[in-house]
Amino acid sequence: MSKELIINAAEYETRVALVENGTLQELFVERPRGGDIAGSIYKGRVVRVLPGMQAAFVDIGLEQAAFICARDVLNNYSEFEQLMLSSSDEDEEDVVEVESDEGLFHSDHGFMIEELLHEGQEIMVQVSKAPIGSKGARITSRISLPGRFLVLMPTTNHIGLSRRIKDEEERKRLREVIATIRPQNYGIIARTVSEGASSEKIANEMNFLVSLWQQIQKKSATAPVPSLLHKELNVSLRAVRDLFTGEVDKLVIDSKAGYEEILTFVDRFLPKLRDSVELYDETEPIFDAYNLESEISRALKKKVWLKSGGYIVIEQTEALVAIDVNTGRFVGNYNLEETILKTNLEAVKEIAYQIRLRDIGGLIIIDFIDMEKKSNNERVYNALKDALKKDRSKTNVLPMSELGIIEMTRKRTREPLPRMLCEPCFYCEGEGYLKSKQTICYEIYRDIARDSRDTMGNGITLKVHPRIAELLLGDEQNIVQSLESSLKKHIVICPEPRFHLEQYEVYEVNNFTPDINTAEKGQS
Repeated sequence: MSKELIINAAEYETRVALVENGTLQELFVERPRGGDIAGSIYKGRVVRVLPGMQAAFVDIGLEQAAFICARDVLNNYSEFEQLMLSSSDEDEEDVVEVESDEGLFHSDHGFMIEELLHEGQEIMVQVSKAPIGSKGARITSRISLPGRFLVLMPTTNHIGLSRRIKDEEERKRLREVIATIRPQNYGIIARTVSEGASSEKIANEMNFLVSLWQQIQKKSATAPVPSLLHKELNVSLRAVRDLFTGEVDKLVIDSKAGYEEILTFVDRFLPKLRDSVELYDETEPIFDAYNLESEISRALKKKVWLKSGGYIVIEQTEALVAIDVNTGRFVGNYNLEETILKTNLEAVKEIAYQIRLRDIGGLIIIDFIDMEKKSNNERVYNALKDALKKDRSKTNVLPMSELGIIEMTRKRTREPLPRMLCEPCFYCEGEGYLKSKQTICYEIYRDIARDSRDTMGNGITLKVHPRIAELLLGDEQNIVQSLESSLKKHIVICPEPRFHLEQYEVYEVNNFTPDINTAEKGQS
């Protein structure tokens, strides 16, 4: 299976695409304004403590205050914290949670939030989740500094290994290497790509990360509040650090400056992969050359068609994402059960693909087409679990219910792609619907009937969108005639192309004199 990293680096936006066998699998977008701040470290000030939620809000210099839970607050190396970290590494190693490759450690230390933080307190924190929608950033005071091979956790005292390293001999070797070289009272997790890495490379990165932490501490001592202490790598270098492995055949970037920056990074940490980095200098845009733009457009649509003629609908709500499977134009060749099973199995692959590409997180509800045989339900459930194995984000899938519904969760750390690249429709304000033309006509009728009985004028001018004017002068002309009869007033309809479909204006006219030419002109 061929893998490629394609990077389109422009002044206003950088896009990184992970392509497998010519198909776009993951897309990362970063813009100068509102870039991904996950992983960045700030010096902040507590602005509000919420005992009822066991959490606090911290001002770190963003538009919205950041949110921190009690379990994510380090107790400033208190006596209790030292006791908690005093057991042997071998015992603690089993309780370290290694999530994917990030290796973030969390522990409930038993303290109440009001015992840990108070308003006005200064605190060093790291963004664990960037702001999503109306929610502010999620932060932690348990700092972690990811490198290529290791994650340094200067506030804990643990050794951990990525669960994706399966070979027991290699796990033992890495554990021994890290135990030998790690500084005292520093936590270390070996990432998946550390498998096979020499002890020299691991030691060099260890020294680099420790030096970086010391620089952050030094800066924190004199920095104002709030302020940024350490910015996470840009999206291009993050992709090199986290995705550019021996499994990736090549990395192609269309920016000379970005190419040089990546080469510098690779020469320092990944010299063997230097020849796999290419500069794209053709006139055709790089994403067009790799046929990626159409897949990006497809990932922004609610309805996604399947090759068989069926389709899925992906609906994003505030609390969850609902995915509905439909047979569409697919009628099958045998019987109904086989047709439904084939549609569901085809939908499974597309759903897993779209979830990963769109970076959908949180609670996901999938409504498959009902099947009569329980064995077919099992096939669809197992197929979905297999299809999600390629996903680097942690997922949890529950068996299919009797109603043909599968519930699943996926770890969410940033905005999903559609919300990053789109905004609510200014016509319908994100509702997804417009009032029908007929509904608008009846609404106009009620408004005029309600407000025009007590007016002194003998005429009414009605400005509407041309499509509404066409309907009022055609199929719904009885509305106008009924109003003129009941109000004893003449109504002139004026089409206004600049109006939104739902917009209309009603004007009272005093001493109105019917003029056929004027009326015809207004109603044309």
